[in-house]
Amino acid sequence: MKIRKRAPKPAPAKPPLYVIGYRGMPPSLGELKVWYDLHYGGPLTWLEPVAEGRASASHGPWRAHVLTSLPNTETAQWQQVLSWDHHELSAVSLSSATPSTIADTVLVTARLARGLTLLTQGTAFDVACHEYLNPSDWNDRPLDVFVTTDHVTVQHSETDDHSSEWFYTLGLTKFGLDELEMIQPRGLPDRETIVLLQCSADAVLRTGQNQKVGCTMDLHAVAHTIRFIKHRTAAPTGRMMAFRQISTDLL
Repeated sequence: MKIRKRAPKPAPAKPPLYVIGYRGMPPSLGELKVWYDLHYGGPLTWLEPVAEGRASASHGPWRAHVLTSLPNTETAQWQQVLSWDHHELSAVSLSSATPSTIADTVLVTARLARGLTLLTQGTAFDVACHEYLNPSDWNDRPLDVFVTTDHVTVQHSETDDHSSEWFYTLGLTKFGLDELEMIQPRGLPDRETIVLLQCSADAVLRTGQNQKVGCTMDLHAVAHTIRFIKHRTAAPTGRMMAFRQISTDLL
């Protein structure tokens, strides 16, 4: 009898960018504003009527949605997905953004998640990257600095037939982009492939759009040219997402 493997449990539909788990009382929106203004200059403004710790935040032209305490039904859903024992959850979600503002919108959302993590001394879960962040794990960047690797990670595992290694990004979906992937024979060094995918993700992110299959991009920082050779879907974290496979040649 063939035994079917259980698929990973998917997160609740339309997930936020970050879920923050903690114990005790949630911080007030006022406390979060004071923290944000102190660290990033502000002013952080609450745009919509504040009710039960739920509001839309604005810093300049960029917005994000904050919920300092999730309802019990949503908390129960996330507890089935997350590997922690926190009893209280907060969430920070993206607001609508254009391709020209999406990077700064993601940045503001991440900063609010960092603030909730530090104020609660809890743990944040980066939903797109499938990554846990304790208070000491956040990178404290200046207001005008954006680093792609803060928001996009590179993972790897074996292919389904165990004949090759699968390297792929997680996090480009935050910016409305397809993830990237590379397939290489087993036994080759990992580091060069990881750096290549990091540079590729940065290049695609800065163009603000998915590249068509057959297109090429020159990555002068690593002296390689990448070619987009395939488009498909996969679910490495339990949620189906689009990938664009790349190959590489020396410049």
